[in-house]
Amino acid sequence: MLRFLPVLALALCSAPTTAAEPEKIDVFAAGTGGYAMYRIPGVVVTQAGTVLAYCEARKTGSDWATIDILLRRSTDGGRTWDDPQKVADVKGPKERNPVAVAKKLGKPDDITYNNPVMIADRSGAVHLLFCLDYMRCFHSRSGDDGRTWSEPAEITATAFEPLKKAHDWKVIATGPGHGIQLKGGRLVVPVWLALGTGGGGHGDSVAATISSDDGGKTWKPGEVAAPRTAEILSPNESTVCELTDGSVMLNARSPSKANRRLVTISADGATKWSQPTFDDALPEPLCMGSLLSVPGTKLVLFSNPDNLDKAGAKSPPAPGTGRDRKNLTVRLSDDSGKTWAAKRSVEAGFSAYSDLALAKDGTVLLFYERADDKGTKYGRLTVTRFPVEWVRGK
Repeated sequence: MLRFLPVLALALCSAPTTAAEPEKIDVFAAGTGGYAMYRIPGVVVTQAGTVLAYCEARKTGSDWATIDILLRRSTDGGRTWDDPQKVADVKGPKERNPVAVAKKLGKPDDITYNNPVMIADRSGAVHLLFCLDYMRCFHSRSGDDGRTWSEPAEITATAFEPLKKAHDWKVIATGPGHGIQLKGGRLVVPVWLALGTGGGGHGDSVAATISSDDGGKTWKPGEVAAPRTAEILSPNESTVCELTDGSVMLNARSPSKANRRLVTISADGATKWSQPTFDDALPEPLCMGSLLSVPGTKLVLFSNPDNLDKAGAKSPPAPGTGRDRKNLTVRLSDDSGKTWAAKRSVEAGFSAYSDLALAKDGTVLLFYERADDKGTKYGRLTVTRFPVEWVRGK
């Protein structure tokens, strides 16, 4: 069985640390461990302080090929990492999503585990939600800091089927990234639902949330948070955070002409979402982003590629089209996401999906996709660590 590169060797491949820049530690490297590529990063910190970094381990680069979900644990704040473990295995026969069959996406015998999302519960438990072939959703739980996991329990019927009344989905996905636990105990996970149109089968989508009020035993859908309108086109991958007043902010990706992130707020993370608006301060190159609130403060962090240029495109590129994924940047808000006071680039070159977490000592952890040393896109998944005030240049 192929083994992963030792952690030390991966770390030596990282960019050198300077006084001004945080250390970068590579956690997954393309072409190792029997996988061609690692994508869709997520990170949480358990009640005990263990950092859990997880991702899709892809046999090819396709969204619809054979994909496993892998996890690595760090007990020293993200500096060193345990060996990877596979954390999603659904027993019994598995069928391909009819969308994948009709569009010839992947191979007939591919098994696609997709979009892992974790929540670190204040009880000490960790929840894992993931999808199978973009049409079934499962919940698993760890009671020992991510070392072992319960048998996955399917929650599609209760958490997603009712949403067909609002949007007759053929494709579903959780997150990606992380979910949250509200002050009152509710677990909230952002999701998106699509009709299965477009070349990749992810088209014509809306964004919503699902939640649990009994520690993950049962899950139910909320209302659609970001519907499709004439101005808002196919809102999809979303991220959430709880604000100081207990409300929940949802920030969504959308291929709309504004090329800006879409924002809406709910008092309970499930219902009565505000009218979604585009945040002029948050450019949208069509890529996943991540939100993180700092408990007890009005500080909110947001990460995504800060770029609206497109190499080789007409000037300017057509509104609503994808832009180059580069210049991954972390922004800081002092007023619960109303405005953004500071920003700082983490990775000037190719950089794409990212997820934010807060270590027990208050250090910010950013787990993200970047190129390898040869410039190959999606060459590695990297963790970087920095204090909140680093974003202000301090």
